[in-house]
Amino acid sequence: MPQVPQTFDALAVRTWCGLALQALGRARAEIDAINVYPVADGDTGTNLYLTVESAATAVEAVFAGHDAMGAVGGTSDAASAGPGRPTLADAVQAMAHGALIGARGNSGTILAQLLRGMAQVLAADSETAHTDGQGLRLALRHAADSAREAVAHPVEGTVLTVASAAADAASGAEDGCGAVARAAYEGACAALAATPGQLAVLRRAGVVDAGGRGLVAVLAALVQTFTGEAPGASGAVVHARVEDEAAAGRPDAGECGDGPPAEGGPAFEVIYLLEADDAAVSRLRSRLDGLGESLVVVGGDGLWNVHVHVDDAGAAVEAGVEAGRPYRIRITHFAAGDVHTGGAGRPPREPAQRAVVAVVPGEGLAGLYAEAGATTVLARAGEPPVSGELVDAVRRAHAREVVLLPNDAELRHTAAAAAEQARTEGVRVALIPTRSAVQGIAALAVHEPERRFDEDVVAMTSAAGATRYAEVAVAERQSWTMAGICQAGDVLGLIEDDVAVIGSDVTETAEIVLDRMLAAGGEMVTLVLGDEAPEAIAAHLESRVRESYLAVDTVVYRGGRQGPLLLIGVE
Repeated sequence: MPQVPQTFDALAVRTWCGLALQALGRARAEIDAINVYPVADGDTGTNLYLTVESAATAVEAVFAGHDAMGAVGGTSDAASAGPGRPTLADAVQAMAHGALIGARGNSGTILAQLLRGMAQVLAADSETAHTDGQGLRLALRHAADSAREAVAHPVEGTVLTVASAAADAASGAEDGCGAVARAAYEGACAALAATPGQLAVLRRAGVVDAGGRGLVAVLAALVQTFTGEAPGASGAVVHARVEDEAAAGRPDAGECGDGPPAEGGPAFEVIYLLEADDAAVSRLRSRLDGLGESLVVVGGDGLWNVHVHVDDAGAAVEAGVEAGRPYRIRITHFAAGDVHTGGAGRPPREPAQRAVVAVVPGEGLAGLYAEAGATTVLARAGEPPVSGELVDAVRRAHAREVVLLPNDAELRHTAAAAAEQARTEGVRVALIPTRSAVQGIAALAVHEPERRFDEDVVAMTSAAGATRYAEVAVAERQSWTMAGICQAGDVLGLIEDDVAVIGSDVTETAEIVLDRMLAAGGEMVTLVLGDEAPEAIAAHLESRVRESYLAVDTVVYRGGRQGPLLLIGVE
């Protein structure tokens, strides 16, 4: 038997993360298949896997950094004390931070808070090299309690119940990390088996809670970390068929005050990281709680992961903007076939027939696109999305056919690579080479999922191609352009990606650009305002169009922090 740690130290954290990732990798499809709560979108296993993958990557990075320091300092023995080996605090804090920034979905967000709760206890003494069974007991207790506090309306029969049962069981275990871990695992298994009796949606579907099942896998990895052996399969409950007819008469969370919502839940899942202080987050919780359900806000020390299901995705993002700085925003539109809690007596949904995936430059447009039914990827200023992010969005769209809108000429190759990867996974993908978000808006306006795929793609491509685009931005440095030499701070008017105007006033430059575009004709002007655009610019440009160009309509959108001050589209 390989040597196993007797105490919880940095190496044990590293081992646990690796084993948990392997366990979730094996159980990923199975957990996805039993995912019926809070939304039957079939991705809980995937979300948990990606959350732990981010945690494990962060821990590996800490070890790599300390190994490098050790090599410089003359020691590379990671098992010895000194600069080559992280402390327990280093490892658990990296684990918690990695999980926080990589958390996906409702269950992934809760798991991130569980790991953060453990880290808060285990890292309390930043210099300690390890902790014993008692320290692990306290960490599991704090993890369960802090996760429950992070959920706006806790529901029994979920991963929260399983986590609490694990902590309860661990509290009565013998000393030693192995004994504590095994007790926690066995308590979690028993609680998981009981979840169908607590949530009617699980009982009707004949399954256990998917998030709880994932936590059991993570705790099984903890047992293996300290014993060298994975718990026997007999102890793991993975899929429960409720045979006891009397169970139908048991009360469940749906009959209590904080129970699951009625059938027909919110249309969007909104997730983002948020930089904000505690007071702002407290206000944000109250506002989001009024907007939707399945609200989970985890984190602290200025960095938070926010998850909520809402009908108004734009309002949820706007609330984050008012609280602080949201980024890594992911908005997923639940297809009409999604099963929400009250009506989930059916298996997880089949893929939708067709979906649209779009890259957008600002939070406001992310909300706009999502309300039109698109799955969005936020392109942050200076941080264009990579192909993996686009592939992940295609997977989240959960459709047999996907129309991909990159909305940026620079993303053509990235989008093509993502489309090719998605095709290998059995998804039919059409890439429309939109070069601006306003072209994407035009394409979405004519999108009709009921049409044949090829006809829909042709119509969307034609609409995008018929939309000329421009933007107004501020020059960051001196450079040569098609319009001459610009200096840092100059206002640039770009038409079809080429600098056409160099000016000093934003509104004046925007008017010149608009006049040049409308000189070739047009029926519709689309204006997308960035946060830094002058307040009066929209009214001024609307007035200009109304007075000078008959039969041309204007529509204005708020783009948020989109990079350019203004995007202009002319159809």
